[in-house]
Amino acid sequence: MPILRLAWRNAFRNRRRSVVTIGAMALALFFMVVYAGLSVGYLHHMLDNVLDLELGEIQVVSAEYADDPSLFAVMEDGQAVEGRIEHAGYVVAGRLEAVALVAADRSSAAGTIRGVDPVRDRSVSRLAEHVHEGTWLSEDASTEAVVGRRLARSLGVGVGDEIVVLGQAADGSMADQVLTVRGILGAITDDVDRTGVYVPEALFRNLFVVPQGYHRLIVRIPEAMPLDEAKARIAELAGGHVVRTWRELLPSFASMLDSTQAALYFMYAIVYVAIGIVLMNTMLMAVFERIREFGVMKALGVGPGGVVGLVLAETGMLTMVAAVVGIAASLPALWFLVVHGIDLSAIGGDLSFAGIAFDPVWRAEVTPDVFVGPLVSFFVICALSALYPAGKAAFITPVAAMRYR
Repeated sequence: MPILRLAWRNAFRNRRRSVVTIGAMALALFFMVVYAGLSVGYLHHMLDNVLDLELGEIQVVSAEYADDPSLFAVMEDGQAVEGRIEHAGYVVAGRLEAVALVAADRSSAAGTIRGVDPVRDRSVSRLAEHVHEGTWLSEDASTEAVVGRRLARSLGVGVGDEIVVLGQAADGSMADQVLTVRGILGAITDDVDRTGVYVPEALFRNLFVVPQGYHRLIVRIPEAMPLDEAKARIAELAGGHVVRTWRELLPSFASMLDSTQAALYFMYAIVYVAIGIVLMNTMLMAVFERIREFGVMKALGVGPGGVVGLVLAETGMLTMVAAVVGIAASLPALWFLVVHGIDLSAIGGDLSFAGIAFDPVWRAEVTPDVFVGPLVSFFVICALSALYPAGKAAFITPVAAMRYR
């Protein structure tokens, strides 16, 4: 206890310098906590858009579909594979896809017709929650569709309007159907926004003559399960079909996420090195101002370890105060960024990156890592910064201290 009282007194002996140092350290911690919250929010939002709305963690397709996606490359045993994967404890749902012409009045555009089970698909996707206008498909909506927002805009249709689908069925016949727009999706991905048309699975099978099988199986895995481990297990159940993770399906997007995570650590390094230099300078000044005092302590029998402990304790006092101030200041800022976010719509309205559309309101996300990462880095760099000044003080000799001017 005496060393702590002494350290507290010494830490604030020069109050102005201590307050400036604490302010700089607290500002750096505040900046890194807020930056970490925004980064985590950005990464999670982008990843959720990919996994929860479109891809899932893992997909199973036939070898033919993996090489050349087409209406004819169907997994004939899709229902059996789906049953095995579901029995193993994973969440899975099948999808059907076909390319067709979509027209309304005098406008037309290429579209990708996706057949989904309106109820079962909710277990692997949150598309039903991202209907911007209207509602999601219902089981008895045999001639209704949900379309992507940009496709609806280019066709000039809204909820309740009719669109015509023209394509080729799997048996070579003409596939044509008039559909009523039941809903319009919000921002998903560029592909879904521009070409997506979702219809009930039963309607798709009748329209394109695909009585059984699936083009794709979307698999969701437990959050704690490693992706490679889940892929290996599902490959054993897939019966020779191609199993791919979202990282393999979107390598550029995966690389971008990894780069963003690396950039976060790089920012930690730059800011904390700067703070480490500031703190080291402060403690060196404090040591040089008290050389005679340390000499007296050494003459009275205080060993090098005691001197090092005193300097580290003083540094710890400053660090703790700065940490409390920095975290306290970051809490209201994070609350604002979580609730309101930063509106980037003025930059360009619809925003996308690597083909993934995202909400123009950039919101932070608060997780334990948002605080743990910056705090651990903060304390480590502060402790390392104090080692050199503590070493200088520890090896002062009483004789040299008395002669110091």
